Parts: sequence; C-alpha cells; structure tokens
Amino acid sequence: MTMVDGDPFVGQARWVRAESSGEVAGFRLRVECAGATEVDVHVSADERYELWLDGELVGRGPSRGEVAHWSFETHRLRLAAGGHWFAARVWSLGDEAPLAQLSLGDGPTFLLAAESVSGDAVELDTGTADWRAAALPGHGLLPKGDGYGCGARHVSDGRTFPWGWQTGQDNLNWPAAAAGARAGTGRSLVPGRLPAPAERWASGARVRHVAQHPAGERTRDRVVDAADHLGDEAADWQRLLDGTPLVVPPQTCRRVLIDLDQYVCAYPFLDLDSGRDAEVRVHWQESLYETEPQAGKGHRDVVQGKLFGRPGLEEDGIGDLFIAGGGQEQHSTLWWQSGRYVEVLVTTASEPLTISGLRFRETHYPYEDRSRFTASDPRLAQVGQLAFRTLQACSHETTMDCPYYEQLQYAGDTRLQCLIAYATTGDDALARQALRAFAHSQGDDGLVQSRTPARQSSPIPPFTLWWVAMVHDFALWRGDLEFVSELMPAVRAALDAHRRTVDEHGIFHALHGWNFTDWVPGWDAGVPPGIVQDGEVHPDWPGPGTGVSAVLQLQLALVARQAADLESWVGSSDAAAQNSQLADRLLEAADGAFYDADRGLYADNLEHTAFSEHSQSLAVLAGAKYGETALRTTLQTLLAPIEELASIEELAPVEGLAPIEGRAGLARTTVYFDHYLFEALQRIGRSDVLLERLGLWYGLLDRGLRTVIEHPEPTRSDCHAWGAHPLYHYVATLLGVRPTEPGMSAVTVTPQLGGLEWAQGSVPTPYGPLQVRAEAGKAPGVTAPQEIVVR
Repeated sequence: MTMVDGDPFVGQARWVRAESSGEVAGFRLRVECAGATEVDVHVSADERYELWLDGELVGRGPSRGEVAHWSFETHRLRLAAGGHWFAARVWSLGDEAPLAQLSLGDGPTFLLAAESVSGDAVELDTGTADWRAAALPGHGLLPKGDGYGCGARHVSDGRTFPWGWQTGQDNLNWPAAAAGARAGTGRSLVPGRLPAPAERWASGARVRHVAQHPAGERTRDRVVDAADHLGDEAADWQRLLDGTPLVVPPQTCRRVLIDLDQYVCAYPFLDLDSGRDAEVRVHWQESLYETEPQAGKGHRDVVQGKLFGRPGLEEDGIGDLFIAGGGQEQHSTLWWQSGRYVEVLVTTASEPLTISGLRFRETHYPYEDRSRFTASDPRLAQVGQLAFRTLQACSHETTMDCPYYEQLQYAGDTRLQCLIAYATTGDDALARQALRAFAHSQGDDGLVQSRTPARQSSPIPPFTLWWVAMVHDFALWRGDLEFVSELMPAVRAALDAHRRTVDEHGIFHALHGWNFTDWVPGWDAGVPPGIVQDGEVHPDWPGPGTGVSAVLQLQLALVARQAADLESWVGSSDAAAQNSQLADRLLEAADGAFYDADRGLYADNLEHTAFSEHSQSLAVLAGAKYGETALRTTLQTLLAPIEELASIEELAPVEGLAPIEGRAGLARTTVYFDHYLFEALQRIGRSDVLLERLGLWYGLLDRGLRTVIEHPEPTRSDCHAWGAHPLYHYVATLLGVRPTEPGMSAVTVTPQLGGLEWAQGSVPTPYGPLQVRAEAGKAPGVTAPQEIVVR
C-alpha cells in the first residue's frame, strides 16, 4: 500500500470479522516472503487486540480513546525470507469492559494495513490478504468485584483453548475473515501518539502464607492464621517464584499468599503442565484488611490475623481463574491487574498438577524520574520514591485516578499528574493525550467531561476549570503554543459557561453537576459549604448543585486569570482583557461577600458559618485583596503542627463524614487539595509549614505503604495519583524552579528550603536539564541551558 497525505489507511485495507464469534476472536494469516523485508503494520481493533508474529507477542492496542478519534498503533517488523504467521487476538466486551474502554459497536473486528519500508513488498492488508478468522474458545468472564471500573475478570480454560492457534497448530476451522467497511470511511482513525509501555518481570516477591483450604469454601472469610501455615510447603512455593517447578498432588486445595513487596500493575503468567481440570485462582489486593469493618487496613506489611478482602463484600475478591487442560500451557489475562498482594488458590482434580512458572509482567507508561532530587532530610527522598511509584502505577494509555478501582482519567487528578511529569520527567506525551481528550469531550454547555474516555458521563463542573488550568500549565512548562492554540476554542467555551452564571453583583452561582472539591469530612460528597446537591442524576453521582461558595468563586477567579495569560500568549489581547476583568470582578465580589473581618478569614458560604483552608489557599492563589494577609495572620490557627498529622488515623474518616475542624474552626485540606494549600504556602514564603504538612506522607512510610492513599484513613484506594504531588513541590517550591514564560524560556529560581540545610536536583526542560543546588544562607547554584533566562 502507499501513504497519501500521511494516511496509512488509504488503500484497500478493510475491517474484518469472524463469521461467527463471541467476545473473543482470532485472526491469522500465513505469508511467504521471497526475501528479507521490513514493513510497518498499522493496526486497530474493536475493542482491543494482541498482535503476534510467529508465536511471539508484538504489541497490544489500540490505545484507549473516544469513538470519534479511534486510534491505531504502528509496529515495525523485520521478516526473514520464508514463511511467517501473523495472528491477532481481538476482544470486545461491551458493558463488561472497563468503564474507560469504549467500543465502535461492531463486536470483535480487526484492521491491519501494511506499508513496505524495505525489501520485497508482501500483501498483509486485511480485506485483501488471505486472513482467516474464528471464534476463540476457552475465554470466559468473572464479576468485576470491588474494582467496578476495571471491567470483568478473566477465565482462561485450557481444556477448550486452542493452544498453538497463532502458528496453525490447533484444530479449529478457520474460514476466510468477512470483510467490512474500508478503513477510514465512516469514522476517523488517528495514529497512536504514546510510546510503548515500560515492561519488566516483577522481582522480589515473597511467599507469606501457605495453608490447606477446604475445597469450595470462600477465602474472604478466613483470616490469615500462623497456626495454619505450612512452612515446608512455603519454601517450595518460594522456589516456584524463583523458577523451580512445583507439583501439587491430586485432590488438594492450597491457599498461598504472595507479597510482591511493591505496588505493581502486571499481567500474571501461569505455566501449567498436566493436572487436567485443576483450577488456579489468582486474586489481587492492595492490602489485607482488619477483621472489624471500620478498622480499615492497618499496617500494610502485616498479614497475620487479617482478611484478604474488604469485610462485607459478597465476592471473594478481584482476580482471574485459570483451568488446566492437561497439557503444557501458558495462561495469562486480557488486561493487567494491580495491587501488592496476590492470593493463589489451587484446587486439583484427579491428577497432580505441575506449576512450572508463576510470574508477573509489570507494565506502566514509561516515565523515568530525571529530577534526582535529594535533600538534607532523607525522608523526602523516601516520600519521593513512594510518590513516583504512584505516578507510574496510575499512568498507562491514559492517566488514571487509581489502578485498582476505577482506572479513569479525571481532569482534577490529571492536572496534578501532568505537573508532576513536567517537573520530574520532561515527558508530555500523556499530557497531550489528556488535553486533547478533555477538549474532545466538551459538550454544548461548555463543560468538559470530568473523566474521559468513559462510558458513563460524570459532570463535575470544577474539573472543567482545572482542565483550563492544565492548558495553562502545559503552556508554561512545555510551550508549543501552536498546540495550545488548537485548544483555545474549548478554553473559551469553558470560561463562557461559567461567565454566564456570574450575577450582577459579581457572585458566581454553581453550575449543575457534582461540584466536588475535596474529600473533606463533614462536606457532603466532597462539595464545599454553600452548595446544595439537589436530587440525583445517576446512582453513582450526586444531583445537580445550586448555590454559591467562596471556594468555587475563588477557583473561577484564579482560572480566569490563567485564561487571560493564555489569550495573551496566543495573541488575543481583547480576550485576555475580558478574562482579567472577570477575575477582578469576582475578587471584588468575594472580598465583599465572603471576607469575615472579625476572623480575618474568607468564609466558605454567604452566612459566614463555615471556613476552610481551601478558601484561604485559593484566595492567595487568585490574588484576593486579603488573601495573603489572612493566610499569614491566621497561620498558627490555620495549620496543625506535624505531631497532629503524623498519625493519619487521627484524622476523621471520610465514610462517616464525621465533623472535623482544624484550629479556629477551619476544615483541613486532604491529600488532593493539599496541593493548592502547598501552592499558597509557596506564595507567602512558608515552605516550613509545607514540610510540616508532609507529616501525612511520612506516616505512610511508617505504615508500610508503597504508594500514596486517596484520602486520610480509612482510605478506599492505596494508590491514588493525586497524592504524588509532593514531587512537584520538591522542584517548584523547595528548589524554587518555576517558569514565567511559555516553554520555560524564562524561569525564576528562588529556593525555599523551609528549614532544610540543603536540597538539590535536576529539572528537565524543553532545552535540557536545569540543575539547582540550594544551601541555607547561600545563593543557589544554578546551571541552565543557554536558551533559558534565569531570574
């Protein structure tokens, strides 16, 4: 085929399907090459594919995205002279797929277009080459369980799976694939823009518990009891993890608890031999649970006396089932699983089962920490490792709020993830994906979806503003104003949607939707005081909100000012002036309506009965008249000392929504909104308080966590992307590196050590690394690329 105007699908390639298939179909092609050749294959599927060449996995795809911008992936292949097998496993799970996995609605269909790079051309295109297709038996589905957003779990049945199908060694009937629409007609296909994921075999796993288990009984109700532990067998299971085969006798049931010693997202690989009808169930947890429902998870390193599963759940857990077919088989899953702990439940039938391998293939977006941040307090480096692991585990084909429960790309979460990535990795490909995706999701009302891609809408109006802030962040840290200009129509529509509900007094009235701000105990579903949730629009989401709140008023003022910057940078001076005027009007109204002179604070509501760190932080960031004065003069009552924050269990639980007040009746920011508090503290030069508020993160280290939690204990998620933001503050506050012009063409370097003796690091920029060493009482040492103006 040939390329026309950069479109690899201009040609004869067509979508193909199996004449009869369920949720999983196989496609394969046998070709003969007269000589060595090199070829690019452009591949897509509905919903997903695995591509194989001569029995070896080439890659997976397509990357998740919206139906209107369906992606294809490109794989470069080198083919030696002779025969070759191309094969693709394609699945389409519909409503059983993850919430972030959309579908073209065509069932399992496949598309491949080949482009010759060198050597003799070979016919590979679907629709013209002799592709064969068949339903692939041996696949089944299990309930989603607690991870409701991650899709149905997998059953791999070796008794009916056509082993060797990728290279023609099976007994299935393979009729010609049915050709459908020509590629590129009727829908838009866009090239995948992300690098290949980072993959490696997880190492360091430890067997923590082996016990006999009554066959057929659930494991979730059975505590891990040292009295049940089979020490001799545990050594055999540990050797299995190190590569030594293990034989499980017939009519045996064993429960094995494996500690991966790190939070991983991984495909499990299970190698079985003989033992027909044996079942191996592999379940995952972030942590084991205490037996009392309200006790949460406790210390994450502890397994004794705890349950593998949250008390009260009907399901036994989250995971997959592998059934031995009696031969030599390698089982895996269609999608990765996540967590730290793995429970293996083996139940053999009438034959002994040989398990010759149990491995975990870790996968995540290929972020690499290039900041090399270190400081005089070694705890900061430890928190940094924990935070960066969180970033990796929540970064794949999209950003994700959490890998265990939802796997959804939320705008509020994603803004922080992108800032972390800019400051530590210099990689913006995933950020570009997110910025485009949210722009594409924008509705006629001007709001972007709070999470995208997603099969269920979720209106969170404040997240539309945080998306505008994401565009501003990208412009400052990465530049590329041409790309920014492409996003500006959506930015303008978002601002207009909010501008319309600002009344004649300059008061912003909340837009309908879930006006989530932070998981503050005492706030209704994370919504700040002053906003009333009215009715329900979806079982999982609070109904449309009405009312006014200083938190939302000040957020809009902040973002309007950022939108003014964006308009100025793309050359729209009139629009910049309009947005600046909006910000000024909002701030003047906030001073009159929300500022409480008696307390020296901005109230959250018009009645001045609720106060929060959120309003004070946003007042500073938005440039409110009394913002800096309020934060400075009330600092001793606004912020608790480190001793009160080091024990995260002393904070009230979110589930109970128990009332909690900081000193002077101030509601505290929690893990997510701590970012905005930390930004405000930087503005007033109080990084010492920022370091004190890292007490929650230090407490995570003390409790055996490997990643950052979603909110104060008892938390749902042990790995939540927004909690990684201290990494950004290491660079932007402690080292003091902040861009002041687009693309970091000009930066300020004003370290705030906050009591540290020294700190140093390397900040990736579009021009190369900028290195900073700061020592107390000395001017910072800065080495910057010559293209950057340092102020």
